[in-house]
Amino acid sequence: MPIVDFEIVVPDGEALATDLAQRLADAAGDVLGTESRRTWVRLRTLDETHYAENDGQEPGVRPVFVTVLRAVRPGPDDLQTEAARLTERVAAVTGRPVENVHVLYLPDGAGRIAFGGRLVQRPTDTG
Repeated sequence: MPIVDFEIVVPDGEALATDLAQRLADAAGDVLGTESRRTWVRLRTLDETHYAENDGQEPGVRPVFVTVLRAVRPGPDDLQTEAARLTERVAAVTGRPVENVHVLYLPDGAGRIAFGGRLVQRPTDTG
C-alpha cells in the first residue's frame, strides 16, 4: 500500500523522461519490498523559480523531494537502511546527486487511510 510522492525541481522548459514515473515506481517497489502493483507513485515537477534555499543555493542544484506513506513504517534501523537505499535508487533513476534527494516518511497510514472505502488496519500480532 505504500504511496510515494516525488517532486522534482526542474529548470524552465526541461522535460522529464516519459517513463520516469514507472521507473521510480519500480525502484520504490523494489526497495520497499512490495508485490506487483502495490506501490503507487505520483510524480510532480516544481519549476526551479519556485524553489529556494535560505541565503541562496549553489547554481544547478535541483533536488528531488520524496514523501513516503506506508501502512506501518519499519523500525529505526530498518528505516535508516531503507531510506539510504531509496535515496540511492532515486538518485540513479533521476540522474541527481544523492545529496540532493530528500526523503520524508509520513506517520503510519494504518487507521488513517482508506482505499475504496476500506480503512487500512494495522497488522495484528499473532505471535
